[in-house]
Amino acid sequence: MSLTRVFAIDRRTVDSSKNSRTAGRLVGAWLLSCCLLIFLMVILGGVTRLTGSGLSMVNWQPLSGVIPPLSVEDWQVEFQNYQHSPEFKKVNFGISLESFKVIFYYEYAHRMLGRLIGLVFLVPFVLLWWQRLLAPALAGRLLIVFVLGGLQGLLGWYMVKSGLVDIPSVSPYRLTMHLALAVVLYSYLWWLTLSQLLDDACAGSATWRRHTALSLSALVFLVVLTGGFVAGLKAGHAFNTFPLMAGQWLPPGYWALDPVWRNLFENIPAVQFNHRLLALVTLLLLVGFIVAAWPKTHSAWQRWLLLVFGGVALAQVLLGVTTLLLHVPVVLGAAHQAGALLLLTIGLSIAFFGRSSGHQRIREGQ
Repeated sequence: MSLTRVFAIDRRTVDSSKNSRTAGRLVGAWLLSCCLLIFLMVILGGVTRLTGSGLSMVNWQPLSGVIPPLSVEDWQVEFQNYQHSPEFKKVNFGISLESFKVIFYYEYAHRMLGRLIGLVFLVPFVLLWWQRLLAPALAGRLLIVFVLGGLQGLLGWYMVKSGLVDIPSVSPYRLTMHLALAVVLYSYLWWLTLSQLLDDACAGSATWRRHTALSLSALVFLVVLTGGFVAGLKAGHAFNTFPLMAGQWLPPGYWALDPVWRNLFENIPAVQFNHRLLALVTLLLLVGFIVAAWPKTHSAWQRWLLLVFGGVALAQVLLGVTTLLLHVPVVLGAAHQAGALLLLTIGLSIAFFGRSSGHQRIREGQ
C-alpha cells in the first residue's frame, strides 16, 4: 500500500473524529438547554404549588389553551369556570378577579413552559436526525426522553384532576408521581448530555466511586420522593421545630393510621419525620463518601466537584430546616426543591466520570 493511500486513510479518520466531536458538542449544547428548561420547570412547579395556583386552570386545552384570556369577557368566563371548582367553593370563595389572575398566570406559565420544552426538544431532534447528526443509539434514547415527556404532561393533568372533584387539593400520590417522573426525565437527559459534551479523557475514575455516587444519587431521589409527600400533605406547616417534633424525637401519632403502610404516605407526622431522617442519613453517607474518595482523587477539578457535592448537601439540609422553621415561605420552599435537583445533578456527574471509556460509543453509534 502506498504512503499516499495510508495518509489519505489517516486523514479521513481524523476528519471523521473531528466531525463526531463537533456533532457531539452541538447535540450536547441542545440537550443542555433542554436540561436547564426542565430544571426551571421543576422550580416553577414548586412555586405554583406553594402559591396555591395549581388548580386555577380547570380545563386542559393542549392547543387552544396556549392563548390566555385577552378581554374582560374572556376573563369572566375563565373566572366563572374556576368558581365551579371545589377550591373556590371551599377555600377561595372570597377571591377577587384580580387575585384570580395572579394564581392563573402562575399555572399558565407552568403549562406554557412545558409546551416550550416540548418544542425545544422536538424541533432540533427532527432537524438533527434529518441531517444524520444523531447516532442511532442516541436517537433511540432520545425517543425514550420524548415519550417520557409526553407522559409527564398527561400525568400533570391527571394530578390536577384529583383536585377538581370534591377535595380542593391534589392527591399526594399523584403529585409525587408527577415530581418523580420529572426528576427521572431530567436525570436521564442529563446523563445523555454529559455523554455528548465530555470525552473519554474524563473517564477512568474508580468503579467503586461510580457505584457509590450512583447509590447516593438514588438515595437523594428517595429523599425527593418523601419530599413530594410532604408537599402533597402540606406537612411542612406542622411541627415547625427542629430537631424535636412536638417535644419528642419520634412525633406523637406516628403509627396512627391503619393499615400500617399508610403512615408512610398519608400520615403527616410520619411523612415529615421520614423526610427529616432520610435527609440527615443521606448527608452523613455523602460526607463519608467524600472522606473516603478524597485521598484517592488526584484530579483538582474532581476534588473541587467533591467539595461542591458536600457543600450543596449541607446547604440543602440547612435550607430545609430553615424552610420548616419559617413555615415554608415560597422563596425558600422553591429554593429547597431546586437544591435537591442540583444535588442530584452533581451526584450523577460524579458517577458519570467513573464510566468506562467505551461509553463514548453512544455518540459514535456503535
